[in-house]
Order: sequence, then C-alpha cells, then structure tokens
Amino acid sequence: MAAAEATSAIERRTIAKVSWRLLPLVALAYCIAYIDRSNISVASLTMNKDLGFSAYIYGWGAGIFFFGYFLFEIPSNLILEKIGARIWIARIMITWGIISGFTALVTGTTSFLIIRFLLGAAEAGFFPGMILYLTYWFPAEYRGRVISTLFIAQPVANAVASIASSAILDMDGMLGVRGWQWIFIIEAIPAVLLGLAIFRIMTDRPGHAEWLADDERSWLQTRLDGESRQVEGTGRMTWIQALADPRVVALSLIYLMSVTANYGVVFFMPQIVKGIGLSNMMTGIVSSGPYIIGTIGLIAWGWSSDRNKERRWHLITASVVGALGLAFAGWSGASYWALLGMSAATVGIYGSRAAFWPMPSLFLTGSAAASAIAMINAVGNLGGYFGPVIVGWIKDSTQSFQAGLYFLAACSLMAGVITFFAARAAGDPAAIARANAAAAAE
Repeated sequence: MAAAEATSAIERRTIAKVSWRLLPLVALAYCIAYIDRSNISVASLTMNKDLGFSAYIYGWGAGIFFFGYFLFEIPSNLILEKIGARIWIARIMITWGIISGFTALVTGTTSFLIIRFLLGAAEAGFFPGMILYLTYWFPAEYRGRVISTLFIAQPVANAVASIASSAILDMDGMLGVRGWQWIFIIEAIPAVLLGLAIFRIMTDRPGHAEWLADDERSWLQTRLDGESRQVEGTGRMTWIQALADPRVVALSLIYLMSVTANYGVVFFMPQIVKGIGLSNMMTGIVSSGPYIIGTIGLIAWGWSSDRNKERRWHLITASVVGALGLAFAGWSGASYWALLGMSAATVGIYGSRAAFWPMPSLFLTGSAAASAIAMINAVGNLGGYFGPVIVGWIKDSTQSFQAGLYFLAACSLMAGVITFFAARAAGDPAAIARANAAAAAE
C-alpha cells in the first residue's frame, strides 16, 4: 500500500511538472502557427478587392497552402523522429515566420499562390510533430486531455487573429503600407522569435530532462517504455507498413472530412459575418465568438474521453454536433442566428479532435507512429484545400454561403459515418490487440 501511494505521488508530481513545463510552450507555438495560417481570412476583407481576387481565387490561395503541407508532411515528421523535436520545430517556426511575412509582398494571383504553397511546405510536420512529441512525454491515459490543451490553441488563435488582425487592418495607409500587408508583417514576427526560444529551451525526451528529479525521470521513462512494449508485443510495424494499415487509412479519411468542414468555416467566417452588415472591426470581434465557445466542446470532450477511456463514440457524437451546427447556420442565412449554428459547429468540430488524435498511438510507436500521424494529418489537411475552394466556387455560383455550409455539414456528418463503420479497430483497445495479432501472424 505504501509503495502504491509513493508511486501515485511520483506520478502526480511528474505529470504536473511535465505539463507546466511543456504544454504552455507547445500550445503557444501552435497558436502562433494557426494565426499565420488563417490570418488571411481577415486580410481578405480588403486584400481581395485590392488585388482583384474573386471568392474562387481566394479559395485557391487559402487552400493551396495544404498542397505544400501534404507533399512535405511525412518526410518532415520522419526527420523530427531522427534528429529531435527541438531543432526541427525551431527550424519550422523560423522558416514559416519568414515566408508568412513575405505574403505582404504579393501583387497578384501567381505570387499569391506561390507564397501560400511555400508557407504550407515550410509548416509541414509542425502539428504531427507536436502530436508525436507529446507521446514521448505523456502516458496514454493522459493524452486526450493533453491533446485538448494543444487544440485549445486553435480556437484561441482564431479568436485572437479575428480581433488583432481586424485592429491591424485599420492601420491601412500607415507608412504607405496597406492594412492587409501590415497583418502579415506584424503577425510573422512572433513565429521567428518563438522558434529561436524553442531552440534554446525545448527538451527532446524525458531522459534529457534535467529539470525532473531522478525518481520522476525513472518513473516516466519506465511507464512510457512499458506502454511501447505492450503495443509492440503483438507486432512492430515499419513506417511503410503503417502507411498501408487499414486503420491508418480509415483515420485519414475521417480527418479529411472533418478538416474540410473546419477550414471551410475558418477561411470564410469573417466574410459570412460581414454579410450581416458589420464594420471590419466588429466583424473581427463577432467572428471570435464561435471559436471561444468551441473551447467548451474541446475541453469537455477531452475530459470525458479520457475519463471513460473511449474514443470512437465521442468522435461520432462530436461530428454529428458539428454537422447539425453547420446545417443550422446554412438554414439561418445572413443573420445572428447563423452565429449560433457556427458556435455549435465549432463545439463539435473542435471536440472531435480530443477523441481522434489519441487513436494512432494506441496501436503505433516509433517511426511507424511518426509516419502514420504525418499521413493522417497530411491527407486530412487536404480538406483545407477542398473546403475553401468548393465553398468559394459555390459562393461565386449562387451569391450565397448557404449551399456551401450545407456541403460542410455533409462533410462533418460523413466523418461520423466513417467512424461508425470503419474505425472500430482504431478506437477500441480490444480490437487493436486483435488487429495487431493478425498483422503479426501474416
């Protein structure tokens, strides 16, 4: 009994230390990354007119980011696994910060598309690298809550970007620079500075953590090594085998549908809200509301999923909530009721992440986990292309966002449907054990 109590005390102390040391840094980095990825949505309020972009061309530029992201995602994550997160995450942040700043120099369609593609290539590997990095530090039972903490950065970033970017947009004409150009210049600086900070202070693995006591470091490493042996006990996959695993393919399709719904909202939210008849500044403030509310779903789903040790039904429920919210927003038209629908949509979409991302580490470790997480994220983030392009095309064709929102609702619903039929072996520990045993026997 005394030994168990001592172990429990070490566990609480260690997880608390690791959480306070790593999670604020990781969440801040992701917040900045997301701002640099999505600040184009506010910039578009004046940039599109200045550069003569239609909704379709803007959607192309917003979405082509994810082609660069897709092409370099897996190589980037495998490099991170080899050389460590500290060096590689720092490299990613500094590179994307510089390229994001160059967005202020675009003069037309061609330069716009090139810069957005390069920004995606520069950022490739950041998010799956962070997911992989957290598996190095947190046992499986904590990952739903930990990933929720990481994802809090997403709605916070959207809210901050909506308000801050709208304020910066009002700097139009200062020093002869347009407001939308100031957005890219000013918001690129934090990425470069934080990249330099990460290079100095990030710790790659628990074995290198001098800020943990010897007993804390020993407990954490023993716990994580034991979980890895349990996963590998029924068969260790290479990174190439992991890419062809049916569970990885299913998770990639689920994430593709969910991300399509998400980015269709992210890149057009300010334009949808603007349709109510608000000023640029009020558009930014009002657009931040649904993202703030979305954090409720994120925290609630992460807590519930960890507490019940269940992922699949949490993911299905969240996807359905997202679909209903988007459908209601489309039905409501350009009104404040649409904001209620958008809020429900963000609760569901963000809530789904807390149940989804712990799934790969339930049956993968090492380079197999690195490649699979990268592929899931790479395929899923192609939705960041499809969502804006299709919604932009629908908007140009119908002069309304209504049908586009119905399309996004269908995507979120499809994520739930695929999860119901295809993700049993990705979210259920018993099914994982059976699937790994079958793979090992082949």
